[in-house]
Amino acid sequence: MSEARNRGNANPQSKMISWGVIAFVLLILIIGFSNATFLTIDAGERGVLFRRFSGGLDRENIYEPGFHIIAPWNVMYVYDVREQQVEEEMEVLSSNGLNISVDVTVRVNPKYDKIAEIHEKFGPDYVKRLVIPETRSSVREMIGQFTPEELYSTKRDEVQKLIQGNLAKALDNNYVELRATLIRDIELPEKVRTAIEEKLEAEQSALKYEYILDQERKEAERKIIEAQAKADANKILNASLTDKILQDKGIEATLELANSPNSKVIIVGGNGDGLPLILGGN
Repeated sequence: MSEARNRGNANPQSKMISWGVIAFVLLILIIGFSNATFLTIDAGERGVLFRRFSGGLDRENIYEPGFHIIAPWNVMYVYDVREQQVEEEMEVLSSNGLNISVDVTVRVNPKYDKIAEIHEKFGPDYVKRLVIPETRSSVREMIGQFTPEELYSTKRDEVQKLIQGNLAKALDNNYVELRATLIRDIELPEKVRTAIEEKLEAEQSALKYEYILDQERKEAERKIIEAQAKADANKILNASLTDKILQDKGIEATLELANSPNSKVIIVGGNGDGLPLILGGN
């Protein structure tokens, strides 16, 4: 009888423990279910789902901003698809082997519909694993084609465009869009920069003197042309002044003098050439 009594006391205790374990498991499941299945994707973000028991990474569906419900055993990876700015300072070699410090900024964003491919190849750290290494590679490759003097003076815009084209192609092949490439600064060694500045200053002085000499040559040519024009005009004028024309001009002048109020003595033909001779007047 005592043995039966012990079994009777043990059964309620065992049942309580069993129900306690079940309740605890249910509570854990509820907490896990509530945390894992209700998800909000904010504006400027996209999500890619990993289905743990049914096919792995879901390439077909990119989850838009908003409220989503997923199974508790699946995982949603949320990506910030806003434009990101990457700034890099690096040492590169010019075409003649000199060290040059370059400060570059690139602006990128992932292609919205290719989040799954980016996640599979690079993961959430795609900027660190893809964008930064490709930026460094493109900068080194493009700047290595130019001399320090070209980078300092005339080729900076060209270098920027070359980096943009080269980097854009590399990133596009990996589902990242390059929005802009900016070279913020190119710093040469002090001695090299000083030598380049002195050379550029000498070239500017030479151009200035060449300009002055060119202006002097043009002025001399102008004066020669002007003198030649006067000589040609005098030659033409002398050829056209015959004795008859001179006499007619003399008569016209005599008539005008005769009509003036001043007193004078006019002798016509006094010089032996038929022209009037004016002796005096008031």
